[in-house]
Amino acid sequence: MTEVTAKLNRLRIAPRKVRAVVNLVKGKSAVDALNQLEVFIRKPADNLRKLLNSAIANAENSFGMVRDNLYVKKFFVNEGIKLKRFRAKGFGRAEPIQKKTSHVTIVLDERVPGLKRSKTKEQDAKHKEELSTEAHHAEEKKHEIKREIGSKKGVFNMGRKLFQRKSV
Repeated sequence: MTEVTAKLNRLRIAPRKVRAVVNLVKGKSAVDALNQLEVFIRKPADNLRKLLNSAIANAENSFGMVRDNLYVKKFFVNEGIKLKRFRAKGFGRAEPIQKKTSHVTIVLDERVPGLKRSKTKEQDAKHKEELSTEAHHAEEKKHEIKREIGSKKGVFNMGRKLFQRKSV
């Protein structure tokens, strides 16, 4: 069984707040977790959704896994570095502030092991044909010469009248 891992280091949100969102999607299928994170209104949800999308893309493109067969095996948050700052207080004192960061790791796995995405011969031939036509169109565009000289018609051109004392 192949596990797919994605990491997000130094997320500028406290780990306690990120764990509250992570615990909701742990153990769910990847598609369900993605849907849940899209509608969830908490600050870490957007960053976690991007991380989950990245992990799914890694699984599909690098390992040929099927998106619907993936589930969130592990989803954990560790404490990152603390940025140390100070706030002024009364009588010339300073109070320390810790701005906490998080390291988030997601591990996806397959529900049915060994289920791979298969390309049909028609899809493979169609892909090769698209690549050849794109190359042909690129060559045509490269040799095209602009023949129109002067101002373009239909373009809103008020710049001259606005910034001159007399209209020309």
